[in-house]
Amino acid sequence: MESLVEFCLENLNYWTVSFFMMIESSFIPFPSEVVVPPAAYKAAAGELNVFLVVLAATLGATVGAIINYGLAYFLGRPFIYYIVNSRFGRMCLLSQDKVEVAERYFEEHGALSTMVGRLMPAVRQLISIPAGLFKMNFFMFLLYTAIGAGLWNSVLAAIGYYLHSFIPQEELLVKVKEYSHVISLIFFLLGGAVIAYVIYKTKKKN
Repeated sequence: MESLVEFCLENLNYWTVSFFMMIESSFIPFPSEVVVPPAAYKAAAGELNVFLVVLAATLGATVGAIINYGLAYFLGRPFIYYIVNSRFGRMCLLSQDKVEVAERYFEEHGALSTMVGRLMPAVRQLISIPAGLFKMNFFMFLLYTAIGAGLWNSVLAAIGYYLHSFIPQEELLVKVKEYSHVISLIFFLLGGAVIAYVIYKTKKKN
């Protein structure tokens, strides 16, 4: 993994950030932690612009999510289950259980889960699948996905940019994992609080 960070630091630009994040957001497992923080690390060194890094990462993540959404929307549950249960699905670390977890999460929390789910590592790559299966409005899906992906990428970029001032390149991945795990937990708790508040307000109106 350390060699992957080195590769990213040497070859990352706005196009490759978008491409890697598109992959990360689709079926193929590719951790965003080895893309956005190294790109922001380069931005802190003056080689890239950190705001454009976040924009490129968010665009890529949104395109990847649209791919999952479109496959689920047009081809349906039997096709999705066939893919995740296939050899290719297993190679991508997918399983029907993981998709079913994402489906239950979407069913319980509704459209807002497409935004909150983008902030949760266990759900982030799969939450667009139930959105497609349940025929969520595309423009609402696009908005929530872009907001959630933008928030997550902003956090990762802030970590990479901040670490440049005192962390050598070879220690970057370890520190990013430390920070991102803690922040993921915070986002998980905040997301749960937001969903609980929305549910409370909805019930109160009824």
